[in-house]
Amino acid sequence: MLDERARILLKTLIEHYIAEGQPVGSRALSKYSGLELSPATVRNVMSDLEELGYIASPHTSAGRVPTPRGYRFFVDSLLTVRPLARDTIQEVEQHLHPDQPQRVISTASQLLSELTQFAGVVVTPRRKSTRIRQIEFVSLGEKRILLILVTADGDVQNRILFTQRTYSASELVTAANYLSQNFAGLELDEIRNRVREELNQLQTNMSELMTAAVEFGNETLNDVRSAYVLSGERNLLEVEDLSSNMRRLRELFALFEQRTGLLQLLDISNRAEGVQIFIGGESGLAPLDECSVITAPYEVDGQVVGSVGVIGPTRMAYERVIPIVDITAKLLSSALSTH
Repeated sequence: MLDERARILLKTLIEHYIAEGQPVGSRALSKYSGLELSPATVRNVMSDLEELGYIASPHTSAGRVPTPRGYRFFVDSLLTVRPLARDTIQEVEQHLHPDQPQRVISTASQLLSELTQFAGVVVTPRRKSTRIRQIEFVSLGEKRILLILVTADGDVQNRILFTQRTYSASELVTAANYLSQNFAGLELDEIRNRVREELNQLQTNMSELMTAAVEFGNETLNDVRSAYVLSGERNLLEVEDLSSNMRRLRELFALFEQRTGLLQLLDISNRAEGVQIFIGGESGLAPLDECSVITAPYEVDGQVVGSVGVIGPTRMAYERVIPIVDITAKLLSSALSTH
């Protein structure tokens, strides 16, 4: 535990560093903390804070900067979150139109980015089920088949299958007809379970196609359930703390493209209440070691279906970004629930 003097100095140091972006020296702390302490006393406290791992001293400066541990203590124990200005709330409210459910997700992502000047992300609502309307197989030549899967709500997904043998056109028609006639209108989970039960009764020359179609269907369902809209990632190129390390930036953008890792992190928000903050290595994703991710879940008719978030540098104005994420999640819930 830190005494009151150490807490005030740590809070002052972090706030000053967030605002200025430069290491903070004992003279500045003595001036801005409001404490009547000599620079020597301030240096002693800073030395204690450094030993505890809350601040660090860059090699090029006599000043100190916060560590991820320092930011965590600041966010959990020292931060005073400011209420958003009424005009900011109204701006979000005006853009999230209940009568435009298809656009409201991307709009929310763009608003998060514009209001924070970082990257905004919204995980799209999870669908409870996807029913299959039609399945087709088209020969592409020797041992290559195009699988076409059409869902009940009109989504069309394609995949090239590499099979163990060459199938004739009549075999492909027979397999497609069997699947369409027996499984059209069913959910993918139902199809998978029934195919497992019936594989032994099917002709062996159809089993490979059946299994491939169902496996692809389940992958497609997972992709549909686990998509997100990312906006403003180019803003991160303008962030001095990040742009100085091009290798890390490339890793960060590769993470955005690959998606799986970031989705797993965002899914944690769906299982939690309120705003979640991941600072640096807390995300468990190396490309985010110099970033913070602030997320909050949103609901449709009282059921959590996704999350919203902001991705930016660890040196961000948490007292402002946190309420932006929180109010966007609440207003998105309201917009989607009233439709």
